[in-house]
Amino acid sequence: MDFIEKLLKASRKNNTLLCIGLDPDPLLMPDVEVAEFNRQIIEATKDLVCAYKPNLAFYEVLGIDGLIALEKTLTFIPGDIPVIADAKRGDIGNTARKYAQALFEIYGFDAATVNPYLGHDSLEPFMDYTDRGIFILCNTSNAGAADFQQLRCRSDAAKDAVPLFELVAMKAAEWNVHRNIGLVVGATQPRSLRRVRQLCPDMSLLIPGIGAQGGELSSAVQYGVDANGEKAIINCSRQVLYASKGKDFPSAARLEAARLREQMNQQRMIATESTEKRVGCRG
Repeated sequence: MDFIEKLLKASRKNNTLLCIGLDPDPLLMPDVEVAEFNRQIIEATKDLVCAYKPNLAFYEVLGIDGLIALEKTLTFIPGDIPVIADAKRGDIGNTARKYAQALFEIYGFDAATVNPYLGHDSLEPFMDYTDRGIFILCNTSNAGAADFQQLRCRSDAAKDAVPLFELVAMKAAEWNVHRNIGLVVGATQPRSLRRVRQLCPDMSLLIPGIGAQGGELSSAVQYGVDANGEKAIINCSRQVLYASKGKDFPSAARLEAARLREQMNQQRMIATESTEKRVGCRG
């Protein structure tokens, strides 16, 4: 089973677009070890998600203990739920091969986020793992994204000057020969998200920025899903992880995750109905 098949199977089984970012911060967590915190979050939410997404920075900052906690965390996640390494790797080919090997073979992640700034050869080692997913940074959720990603550029891929993020999306579509490439587009950039979905109608989109970063859930779903109401992976981290700082944090996380899933499904229904109406009018 490749990544996309695994993602769709989990999404359909749990009727969800929700991805939970496993980004444990000891300053915000209750008094519990990182691995145990993650275990309880996973146990409370595993039937509500389509994926989990650990951000490696939250483990690396804890040194070797953090990496051990990450390894333990991966064993807690059910085998039928895909796990995305939020690592944002991108380096020259020889180094990229080691990064890809580490994430996919040593840790066993199903997918990883990658940075396209160094070009095709820096991503090719990840693409070569044809059963794994690669999410290319396209238009990210942070405020500084506009510094480069919105700059208008000329290229053979576009007749007129277009924002850089559009060229990234076009290149990703061109490189997607193994059907294992997706894009990262922030929920804080709804217009960009809508444009990327137009350019890449069948590609999976990883959509961070809901909640603490200020992205709107409604536009994230309606602009992010494909024509079938799928292939949008909407990530929430702090909003779920820290729904409570008390001993009831697992039950509080479950309540928040269930609420988010319900809201996403309501918006997904609206998006699907809108698509069906447009298709009906053209027919």
